[in-house]
Amino acid sequence: MASTPPGRGDGVRRRPKDRKAQIARASAEAFSLLGYHGVSMDAIAARVGISAAALYRHYTGKYELFRDAVLALGQQLVDATAFVDEFTPESTPDDPRETLDHLATALCDTALANRDSGGLYRWEARYLRGDDQATLDSQIRTVHRRFQQPLRALRPELDSRQRWTLSTAMISVLGSIVDHRAKLPAGQIRPLLAELVVTLVHAEFPTLSEAPDPPVSAAPARRSKYEALLVESMRLFNQKGYRDTSMEDIATAVGMPASGIYRYFSGKSDILAGVFRRSADRWSAEMSAILDSTADREEALTRLIDGHVARSFSEPELDYVYYTERLNMSAADQQILRNLQRSTVETWADLVVTLRPEWTAGQARFAVYAAMAVTIDLGRLVRYRNSPYSRALVAGMMDLTLLGRYRLRTVLPAK
Repeated sequence: MASTPPGRGDGVRRRPKDRKAQIARASAEAFSLLGYHGVSMDAIAARVGISAAALYRHYTGKYELFRDAVLALGQQLVDATAFVDEFTPESTPDDPRETLDHLATALCDTALANRDSGGLYRWEARYLRGDDQATLDSQIRTVHRRFQQPLRALRPELDSRQRWTLSTAMISVLGSIVDHRAKLPAGQIRPLLAELVVTLVHAEFPTLSEAPDPPVSAAPARRSKYEALLVESMRLFNQKGYRDTSMEDIATAVGMPASGIYRYFSGKSDILAGVFRRSADRWSAEMSAILDSTADREEALTRLIDGHVARSFSEPELDYVYYTERLNMSAADQQILRNLQRSTVETWADLVVTLRPEWTAGQARFAVYAAMAVTIDLGRLVRYRNSPYSRALVAGMMDLTLLGRYRLRTVLPAK
């Protein structure tokens, strides 16, 4: 008679050796999919196939799981790029572009391996506390410094701030794949994103004023209650976070009783969805007007770029709140907004493929998502200072990402 393998048929249930790794993967994916507040210990236990009691043998609570998941992702970025620090004078590539290409490939592979959870460190890390947030910040700074090493050789004239700008744009391009679910074979994603990263090496920095534009005249005193609810809600969601903003807070900001909000919206989630639907409708109308009035496809694309940048800097809370709070909307509203976003990306990609015939439609879509991620991350880097310099900087980075070069533009004299 054949002997019974250990752990099978002996009535003893063996704990898998990689149980903690299974928990880490499951929790990272759950937090990324549902957000910090949308995940429970029971839900993670169910994903792993164990009881909540068994999960508590490994972790004291949800925050510890969350912290480990975020910092583990950050550490993967550090580990993937560690080879740069191991170079010796003899082993350092003669061409720094080779180092940059290796960095791009390493970070792209890491993002692809964590595509279902990579958004966690980008959008949910705000829930980290104290030293944990400092640890993540240190991890990200380490990755930036490694990208800046070949940049020093390729662009020795750049100052520290400019190098940080370029490394931010490059890492944004590579990280953009965790923000969407467009399909493309990995063998095409790697060279495409590496190409975009190398193109950004040649970025120029505007010689324009960095002073913010003069403030726009105050909003009309008799703004409708509906409009006021949308505007003030978004301001509070951006400032305090969706979870920490109450209906009473919104009502106070608008100057009405909380009960009055329900004449217009069924609740906070409905307000959140309403803001994004209205913004999507306005941007769709603006894009249609540009496309209908512009025969030249490069001019149409660059007008879309300028409009996108202007919108991002005039209403910076829209993109940030979308990525950080969209999980608080109903599943149906989330799907509608994803469909609207895809429609926008398709419109841009249709223009891009006529200007970059070497790209497929799928590659053009990935490039559009990358360009839009650059807008968000550079906007956050410059704190959305709405100045001619900031807008020209970001628009130029989008030009490079989508066109591979700068458009012909009039350079304004510095103020």
